[in-house]
Amino acid sequence: MTVDDTPEDEGELIACPQCDALYRVVSLDHGERANCTRCHTVLISSRRRAFARAAALSLTVVVLMIGATIFPFLSVSVAGLTNSSSVLDAALAFAGGPMFALSVAVAALIVLIPIARSVLVLYVLTPLVFGRKPFRHAVDAFRYAEAMRPWSMAEIFVIGVAVALVKVADLARVGFGPAFWMFAALVVVIVVQDSYINRWTIWKALDRSRQ
Repeated sequence: MTVDDTPEDEGELIACPQCDALYRVVSLDHGERANCTRCHTVLISSRRRAFARAAALSLTVVVLMIGATIFPFLSVSVAGLTNSSSVLDAALAFAGGPMFALSVAVAALIVLIPIARSVLVLYVLTPLVFGRKPFRHAVDAFRYAEAMRPWSMAEIFVIGVAVALVKVADLARVGFGPAFWMFAALVVVIVVQDSYINRWTIWKALDRSRQ
């Protein structure tokens, strides 16, 4: 389903976040989606209990991220010597030297920003799930969560690790720790979470609640 193109009369408007095409908003039944006719980006989707599912997935992201940070990520065995490392160890590997800024950036992009974004989404959606008035500063919280979205790079980290493992596999025996599988699950959960977070619907719910 697509929304009406190039509106010229009254009615609420929505702009495509990808190509800036302007449309008139139409009402959707459950299960329907409104797509941009130019680039096919999903503009509005209507799913049952979308807020509750998005909030549950955000909580799952927080739990998985904390576990993936604490538990061992990889173990490497060479010549009878074995060493295991967690994501936190890898992020802080250069904390004591001139690469301190890089260490902080890695920790922020891989761990801190995904957790902060999920916590902000939980802060915004929890009262909406129960039909209550949004918490104070919920609008600012959701705005910050959206600003963090391009900088949440946990899935990029997993892809980088996969590429590195291809090169290391011939030199040493590599074992996967619990954190590796948590990160693998985390990538899937983040993708599903984003599919349930419809920005337009959340903004409208926040606006109605404020009024």
